[in-house]
Amino acid sequence: MKTVAFGDVQSLVGEEVGVSDWVHIDQDRVNQFAEATGDHQWIHVDVERATKELGGPIAHGYLTLSLIPMLTGSMMNIEGVTRGINYGCNKVRFTNMVPVGSKVRARQKLKEVNEKAGGLQMINEVTIEIEGQERPACVAETISVIYQ
Repeated sequence: MKTVAFGDVQSLVGEEVGVSDWVHIDQDRVNQFAEATGDHQWIHVDVERATKELGGPIAHGYLTLSLIPMLTGSMMNIEGVTRGINYGCNKVRFTNMVPVGSKVRARQKLKEVNEKAGGLQMINEVTIEIEGQERPACVAETISVIYQ
């Protein structure tokens, strides 16, 4: 894990902040996400049909996106932060399907840091990679604000 002082975050702009560990995407996780969101489309939850028609079920795109806080949370420790908030995303693209049973990880690059509302607004490019595949599952430009 990279450690940086609050006042030195700007010095990391343009750098890769880190790469997470691999996380297994199993059918139970997909089913729980379907329950939480009400998205029960068969390509995600009907294992028999998805296997027959697609070769297997795939994770929801928004499930992949929702993993970003967990995957990036252990990449960088910013000393002096009292709280942080998710501010949104500038851009999100789902560029590949995540087959159930595969592993994903995040790669994060700090693109921009600006003062905002008494804190620092950080814009990161987060790429969710799929183990063994060239094309990533998701590329998202996320925005967060941290406070001292």
